[in-house]
Amino acid sequence: MQDNEIIKKSFGTHDGSFHADEVTACAFLLLYHLIDKDKIHRTRDMTVLKTCEYVCDVGGKYDPAIKRFDHHQKEYTGDMSSAGMILLYLKNEGLMDEHLYHHFNNTLVKSVDAHDIGKIESKGCSFSQVIANFLPIEYNSTIQEKNEAFLKAVEFTYGHLKRTQDRYFYTRKCLDKVKEKLEPKRKYIIFDESFPWIDCFFELGGESHPALFILMPTGKHWKLRGIPPDAYSKMMVRLPLPLEWAGLHNDDLKKVSKIKGAIFCHKGRFISIWETKEDAIQALKYVLSKAGVDYGNDL
Repeated sequence: MQDNEIIKKSFGTHDGSFHADEVTACAFLLLYHLIDKDKIHRTRDMTVLKTCEYVCDVGGKYDPAIKRFDHHQKEYTGDMSSAGMILLYLKNEGLMDEHLYHHFNNTLVKSVDAHDIGKIESKGCSFSQVIANFLPIEYNSTIQEKNEAFLKAVEFTYGHLKRTQDRYFYTRKCLDKVKEKLEPKRKYIIFDESFPWIDCFFELGGESHPALFILMPTGKHWKLRGIPPDAYSKMMVRLPLPLEWAGLHNDDLKKVSKIKGAIFCHKGRFISIWETKEDAIQALKYVLSKAGVDYGNDL
């Protein structure tokens, strides 16, 4: 295949019904500006596919060197679909760092791959099933209708990938803010601004940190939130809020807690909301004292 036969920034995949793997592969290539939306071709005609710079989920070849990413041929025995293949390609080409690669892989792409190759049967509504719902309802829909539906699915997926990536970059910027607060190794952590902290906390060794609660602004108010035991149990806490607070709002919580700025305590006892920082600190002192936890003289 000669370079002058290839249409730069073009993308080829099969026609007919589509799946989340080639939709996700296409969206990743668009996100990284490697293909143009007006150069997307859906066909099994090899004369057309041979002119495409990137070919995914069709063609019978997996060879990143020539930008071919199919997993259907018997020679390929791995667990990736075209989504995983393109994600790995972006990492290997130096376009995506290792940490972001694993973030995308663990939060989305592994499940898309597994669903596509038949290794998992999704319960509930998976991302792959959401993409499948973009297919025209009528089985005898036209080629044009399927192609238009494919582009809508790609646009949706592109938006999801971009927001995921933007959120990842924002969270990474917060690492230093969290690190600064970990050093005192107290039973609590107070943040004076609102930002994503849980993933940073555990990446920085939070699993072995003694903190039981964080205090942080939330809108005009403050939250007192229990810290999970590890990164995989985010709805669990090391020490729950008092049982007598569970599910109470406003006056009911004010009466029971004896804190005038009480607003809400979740029935799951992992988070509570207070009018001011001072109210949240008062709540924290009560919770730690009731549990027999020494919180020092800094509160």
